[in-house]
Amino acid sequence: MALKYTRWLYSHGDKHTVEQLMDAGYPYLVSSVLAARGISTVEEANVFLERETRLAYSPFLMKDMDKAVSRINAAIAAGEKIAVFGDYDVDGITATVLLVDYLRSRGADCVKYIPRRVEDGYGLGQEPMRHLREQGVDLLITVDCGITGVEEAEYAKQLGLDLIITDHHECKDVLPDAAAVVDPHRSDCPYPFKQLAGVGVALKLVLALGGESQEDKLFARYCTLAAIGTVADVMQMSDENRTIVQRGLKAIRSSDFLGLHALLKETGLLDKEVTSIQIGFVLAPRINAAGRMGEAELAADLLLTDDPNQAEKLARQLCQLNRERQSVEQEIFAQAIEQIKTIPDNERSALVLSSEEWHQGVVGIVASRLAEKFSCPSFMIHLSDGMGKCSCRSYGGFNLFAALESCSDLLEGFGGHELAAGFTIKEENIPAFRRRINRCASAFLGGEPPVSSLDVDVVLHRPELVTLEEVDALRLLEPYGAGNNRPVFCFQGAKIESMQSVGQNRHLKLRLSRGKYSFDAIYFSANRDSCGLEVGDRVDAAFYLQVNEFRGSRTVQLQMIDLRGSATPSAREQECLELASRLRDCVSLTPQEAARMLPGRDQFVHLWQAVIRLTDGGGPITVEKLPTLRRLAGAMGGAEPFLRTAVGLSVFAERHLLVLDGGTDCLTITVDAHEKVNLGESLYVRRLHQILGLSEKGGV
Repeated sequence: MALKYTRWLYSHGDKHTVEQLMDAGYPYLVSSVLAARGISTVEEANVFLERETRLAYSPFLMKDMDKAVSRINAAIAAGEKIAVFGDYDVDGITATVLLVDYLRSRGADCVKYIPRRVEDGYGLGQEPMRHLREQGVDLLITVDCGITGVEEAEYAKQLGLDLIITDHHECKDVLPDAAAVVDPHRSDCPYPFKQLAGVGVALKLVLALGGESQEDKLFARYCTLAAIGTVADVMQMSDENRTIVQRGLKAIRSSDFLGLHALLKETGLLDKEVTSIQIGFVLAPRINAAGRMGEAELAADLLLTDDPNQAEKLARQLCQLNRERQSVEQEIFAQAIEQIKTIPDNERSALVLSSEEWHQGVVGIVASRLAEKFSCPSFMIHLSDGMGKCSCRSYGGFNLFAALESCSDLLEGFGGHELAAGFTIKEENIPAFRRRINRCASAFLGGEPPVSSLDVDVVLHRPELVTLEEVDALRLLEPYGAGNNRPVFCFQGAKIESMQSVGQNRHLKLRLSRGKYSFDAIYFSANRDSCGLEVGDRVDAAFYLQVNEFRGSRTVQLQMIDLRGSATPSAREQECLELASRLRDCVSLTPQEAARMLPGRDQFVHLWQAVIRLTDGGGPITVEKLPTLRRLAGAMGGAEPFLRTAVGLSVFAERHLLVLDGGTDCLTITVDAHEKVNLGESLYVRRLHQILGLSEKGGV
C-alpha cells in the first residue's frame, strides 16, 4: 500500500528522444527528464537549459513605472522622508530590504515598516499609515502588498501622504487612487511577464530608478535577495524569474549582505553549494519564521545590518524563532487532523477549519501541509472576538483568488493569488462559506472525491547509469520551482535489501537493489511500522536523487517520496499470473504445469486464514493486487506460493467463498462464506486433478 499518494502518474518520455539527447552530449538523467517534460529536439534542450545573465524586459514597460520613478526621484532630491511598507513574508521582507538599501544608497531619508501579523493584519492599514505620517513621512511606497487598498489610498490622501503601490497580487476591478500603481497583473499593463514575485517588482523599480547604465551593477547586488523571495513565494520558474534565481544562486556566497552570510553560517550552508532547494527548505523558513512569530522586523534588520556581531546575534535569534514556529506548527497540525475526522464526506472537497487557539502566524503553513496531505484546497481560520482571519492554500490547480471572488459576499475582505490567499470573515458566515467553497471545489473536481497524486517524471530502466556524475549533472536543470519542479524518479520492482529506523524512530534508512545495483535511501517521516513492508519485498520506489556527503565521502542517495509494494510483476510472477489465467480460461496445461499449480490442503487453510485476517472477517476491502498476492503468498507458504495463491483465490471465488472484483492494479475482496465448502468440487481443482490423473478429493 502506498504510504502517501493514492495514484502515481507517469510521464512517458520518448525513448528515441532520450537517445537523441544523449548522442548530443547530454547526460542520461538530464536527457530523460527533458524528454519527460516535452523537450523533443536538441535545439529545444539548448534553449531550455540556456543560462540568461540579463533580464529580458525594460522595467518601463510596466504601467505607471515612469510615474513611480519620477515621484521617488523628486522625493530624494527634496529630502523628503520616505517609508517602505512591506509584507511580513519572505517575499515582502526581501522586497523591503532591497528597496530600503537602494534608497539609502542614494542618500534618501528612508525608514521601513513591516506590519506585525497579529496586531496589524495583512496589507496596508490605516493605523500604521497615520503613525508613519506623524513621524514625518511624506512618501509611502508599498512592496508586495497594497493592490486592494482602495480605502487606504483614500485615507492616505486625507493624511497628505503620497502613496506609490508596487505589488504582484491579483487586482480587483477598482485600483487604488495613488501616485503610481505598479503591478504586472493590471489589465492595462503591457509588461510581457506577469509572474514576478513582489521582490521581482521591487527589483524592477530599483533598476528603473538606477537607469540603464547602472542595471548590471544593481542586478548583481540585488539578485540574491530577489532570488530568495522568488523561490520562497513559489513563483513560476520561467522567463525572468529563472534568470533572477540563477543569478542569485550563483552570487549568494559573494553577496554584499553580511546578514545573509551570518544566516548561511548558522544553517551550515556557508561552505556548500546553495540551490533553490536549500532556499526553499532551509533559508526561507527561517526568514519566514520571523514574520509568522510576529517579529518580521528582526529578519529585515538581519539583512540590512553592516555589523558582523549584530548579524551573528540576529541569525541565531532567527533560527531559534524557527524552532519555536516548528513546535507551534506541529501542535496546530495535530489539532487540525482531529477536526478533520469530524467533517462529513460532502464537506471534504475543500477543508475549512477554525479555532480560537491557533497562532495566526502559523496557520498558513499548516494549510499547506493539509492541502498536500488531503489533496484539496485548505482554509485555516484563526478566530478572535467573532471575526476570523484565514490563510488558505490551493491544490491541483484550483484557483483560490477566483473562488474567493465568488464568495466575496460572505467575506469582509480578501486578497492573494491563485495558489495562496487570505481573507477576513465573520464567524457566523463560516458555515455558509464552507458549503459554498466545497461546491466550488467539487465542481472543479468534476464531482469526484479528491485523490492524492504523484507525478513521476522518469522510470529508471538503466540503474547502472545512476552515478555520482549523472546526479551532479542534474544541476543543469536548476533552478527548480513552479513549472520546473525537482524531478521525481522511480524504480519499479526494486528489492528491499535492508531497513533501519533512525532519528529516534522518526525516519527510515533503506538499501534498495535494482538488478545487481544497490542504492542507499532515506525516507523522512516514515518508519518500519508505518511502512508496512519488509526486507525482501519487491517495491516501487519514487524518489529525488541527491548526493550524500559524509566524512569526505560522496555517494548517490535516494530521498524517498513514496514507497509501495511493486505494481510491476517480475518475469516469474508474470508467468504465474498467465498460468492462473490459462486455468480459468480452460486453456491447455501440461501435467508439469498442473502439478505446480495445485495447492495442498494446508496451503488452502493458510491462505483462507490470511484472507480472513486481511478482510477482518468480511470486507469489502480494496487493495493493490500484486503486493497483496505477495503478502498472501508469504502466509500460504509451501511450494509455489505465489502461483498457488493466485489459483487458490480463484478457487475460493468459484466456490462462492468470496467475491473478487478489480482490474490489473487493484482488487476488491469480499468474504461471502456462510458454511463449510468442499473445495474438491471446484471446477478448477477437478480440472487439475484430471490433468494429473488424480481421483477427486475433498477440500477444506
